[in-house]
Amino acid sequence: MGKQGRAIAEVSLKELIKDLQKAYADEWLAFYLYWYMAQTVSGRAYEDMKEMLEKVAKDELEHAKELADLITKLGDVPPANPMELEKNANAPYVLPPKNTADINRIIRIVTEAEAQAIEVYHKIAKKTQGKDHVTYQLITHILSEEVSHEEMFENLQER
Repeated sequence: MGKQGRAIAEVSLKELIKDLQKAYADEWLAFYLYWYMAQTVSGRAYEDMKEMLEKVAKDELEHAKELADLITKLGDVPPANPMELEKNANAPYVLPPKNTADINRIIRIVTEAEAQAIEVYHKIAKKTQGKDHVTYQLITHILSEEVSHEEMFENLQER
């Protein structure tokens, strides 16, 4: 984002970048969690769960890339040290279940993670709506994908 693009943003860019960096850390942690569970899932219907987790992991990595690009355009850089990701995230990393066949636990973990992501992006969208069109557009795009992820996994929950 050029000088004029940053100038017309009616939000604190310092605060916005901090929010985006936290979301970036969240996305990396989500990517790793989903990717890891996709590699280790076992038990009933594990092939379907593996495929879903890999697809969502890919989406989370795409979100991290999009956020990194925006952070850079806003004049900063995303966190460089992977050891700092959890410290800089909005929520702590959730360990996958030890029982890799516990599909219901996997679904609960992922559903809760998506709900947290929805809340994070909702807050950033509210903060940027009508004030920073570029950021708002990206954040609502990511938000819509997180909503879809949550719904997909909610539909798998045993009632």
